[in-house]
Amino acid sequence: MNNNVNSISRRKFLAVSGAIAGTSMINPKSNILAANTEGIKQNTKRAKVAIVGLGVRGIGMWGGDIVREYSDYVEYVGLCDHNPGRLQTGKEMIVIDCPTYTDFELMMRETKPDVLIVTTDDDTHDYFISKGMDMGANIICEKPMAIDEKKIQTIIDAEKRTGKECIVTFNYRYSPHRAKMWEILRSGEIGELTSVDFHWYLDTSHGADYFRRWHRLVEKGGSLWVHKASHHFDLLNWWIESDPESIYALGSLDFYGKNGPFRAVNCRNCPHTDKCDFFWDITKNQRLTKLYVENEKYDGYHRDGCVFRNDVNIYDKMAATIKYMNGVQVSYSLTAYSPYEGYRIAFNGTKGRMDAWIQESNQTSDVNYDEIVVSKNFGKREYIQIPQGSGHGGGDKLLKDHVFIPNIPDPLKQASGVRDGALACLIGIAARKSIETKKPVLIKDLTTIKPQVKKL
Repeated sequence: MNNNVNSISRRKFLAVSGAIAGTSMINPKSNILAANTEGIKQNTKRAKVAIVGLGVRGIGMWGGDIVREYSDYVEYVGLCDHNPGRLQTGKEMIVIDCPTYTDFELMMRETKPDVLIVTTDDDTHDYFISKGMDMGANIICEKPMAIDEKKIQTIIDAEKRTGKECIVTFNYRYSPHRAKMWEILRSGEIGELTSVDFHWYLDTSHGADYFRRWHRLVEKGGSLWVHKASHHFDLLNWWIESDPESIYALGSLDFYGKNGPFRAVNCRNCPHTDKCDFFWDITKNQRLTKLYVENEKYDGYHRDGCVFRNDVNIYDKMAATIKYMNGVQVSYSLTAYSPYEGYRIAFNGTKGRMDAWIQESNQTSDVNYDEIVVSKNFGKREYIQIPQGSGHGGGDKLLKDHVFIPNIPDPLKQASGVRDGALACLIGIAARKSIETKKPVLIKDLTTIKPQVKKL
């Protein structure tokens, strides 16, 4: 496990799930389950949920947190992972008593979940999403939805074929700081948006971690263009409120992988620990040791892989020019070996500009807010301070509330489905293709999705 867009609306999805379970992942735009609210509070009927993929994200964000905070709305009926040791460890960490499976289809047949949560390796998302839909479940999927255009088309076809729906969990949309930028753009404060400068920096801790794990392989995670940057591209699609049209990109591997001065299979077995800046002792983290190190014997997966392994085949330096259907141009870059983590972004409009510089790690001050600067042409500059939140800028809890608690409105259009998930990935997929071909790539040439001037 670590193995034409359909027109169904989230409103229809709720009608289906609500009829089955009396509750479901709630469409924030709909009040269709209002009649069931009292029953939900009395815990008379809950949606049946299963999860496949019990890594850190699965057991935390979508495991223990859901059991502790949303048990009035959902109940776990099955856990699945191909690694039997991690499966048992994950069950213990979630603190739950429900059936466990290493056979995914058997779990689906026996437990018949209303909702399947997919938190497996990225290259397997398309299989579990489409098979889960075929076996009667609606889907919650971690980003990225899929790693190439063929896998994305498989999901599009499955949604159309089954009438089921997949929610892609873009928690960045829900952080108050990014939501405030969406509101400012909609307010017309900077006039008509014309271009965006967006530059993301991964530091030598978090950034390096992608090169330790299975993410280092393009065939597993689609490269950071897809695994990481799909978050950023979804933000752009949401902020700009239009679909991407074309992408031209550059990229290379300049720092990690073959560029390192020495290498080993993983940190624990490396003879160079005394002189490697990237030496990391996973055994000092009890949670990761129990979940991964103690279960290596089942699948051979090293959570503490060497960042300089020769098999690293993803880029660590990337840049792209993205043209949107409404004419907005974006200059985007991602660097995976920065001394600090965060991003700089600027929105250029006909009446002014909006800037933000967010440093997410290695902060040296006591500042506990993120700042947005709005500058008017021939006018004053305004500083807007947004209190910092935990969990992806405060987005994790708000996202889960939106997914599981009935009747929460969606005024900022933060709920996202298959089309959103697909377009976020397709920008990165197009960027990979552009680097390979040295030519711009059109989004319309990749799947049956037809880009629109105004976001659907």
